Amino acid sequence: MWIYEDAILDSRRFEDASSSVAVMSYIRGAWPLLGGRSGVCRCLHRNQLSSSSSSVVLQSRCTDVFQNLALEDWIDANVDLQQRSVLLLWRNHPAVVIGRHQNPWTECDLTAVRRMGIPLARRRSGGGTVFHDLGNLNLTFFTSKKAYDRKRNLKVITDALRSTAPGLDVHATDRLDILLNGRYKISGTASRLSRKSSYHHCTLLHSADRSALSTVLRPSCPGIVSNATPSVPSPVANLLDHAPMLQWEELVDVLVRQYNTEFGFSAVSAFVDPADESAFPGISRAAAELRSWDWTFGKTPKFSVQTVLDLTDKESAVRSSAHLNMEVKHGFVNSCKLFVPDDWLPPHLSAALANALVGERFCRRRASVCVAAVVCDSGDLRGRLRRLSDAVLSVMS
Repeated sequence: MWIYEDAILDSRRFEDASSSVAVMSYIRGAWPLLGGRSGVCRCLHRNQLSSSSSSVVLQSRCTDVFQNLALEDWIDANVDLQQRSVLLLWRNHPAVVIGRHQNPWTECDLTAVRRMGIPLARRRSGGGTVFHDLGNLNLTFFTSKKAYDRKRNLKVITDALRSTAPGLDVHATDRLDILLNGRYKISGTASRLSRKSSYHHCTLLHSADRSALSTVLRPSCPGIVSNATPSVPSPVANLLDHAPMLQWEELVDVLVRQYNTEFGFSAVSAFVDPADESAFPGISRAAAELRSWDWTFGKTPKFSVQTVLDLTDKESAVRSSAHLNMEVKHGFVNSCKLFVPDDWLPPHLSAALANALVGERFCRRRASVCVAAVVCDSGDLRGRLRRLSDAVLSVMS
């Protein structure tokens, strides 16, 4: 298994980290000493391995957001965190990640996300929406629930930054973000607590694409009323803009050292491959669930859409508008009402359009098929029905 225990690493044996066969064979034997609960790995004799260490530091080789989020969940479910603490370091190709209780339509521009080919992922922890790319480092601190201490985890980061770049003015806020120069957010934080275990993860902006970040982190849909957890917008900055000499490898190294110093560990950083099903049984299924529409959109808390639709005919400049009231539950349209002036469109046509959407996903592509099934014989009314349909679809992303 691609999990490394700091006290059992033999540096001579792992000089060639690419020798995955040897690493897999060796680490599988170490797995029982991590307190693993899967029972799938053969065990080496205990006298061949030291079980004295209480910490593991892992770096993911994968840059797929769904695999890395699945790895978090896998560690939380399969490692005995009463016996071992784990620090996981990971980064992703561009992705938008929303919190467990958030609404994707209010958190990001879904049209821009699709146009840019950026995946949208819903994690299992709470907190706000973040943009990931290869210039953003993610840190996940796994511990027992009793040892859970987000302030201390953030102290690892701020102390590490001060030690490697003394000119940086960084501190953790009451909201458990990390600010640079008292203003710019360089780290956001979220966590998940189970009955006995916990994990706390946070971002760290080293050299992220701030232009892409600002493009995708804005609302898609007007008029949403929801109790979903909203993100709190903040000005952001990259560490590299204020500490140009701070290279990625140095940042990772100093964080690992400070983690050991803060908690009194002696963990060595090593690599894992979360895409390896033989190493992490069941992880492919977990990643597939995170990729699914049912999880990403279907887990959105119930919300309503209350907005005015502009029905103005651009050619004739005749102005008109309609009111849309829609209830959405589990990502599906639960009810829909359209209030359109009777002299603009007969009530039976607007009602037919509204009824066609009920039971369908709150999704422009799927909804467009439904509204296309609503037909009208009159040429003039057909054009108005089309404008109304387009206006309704424009609300969806």
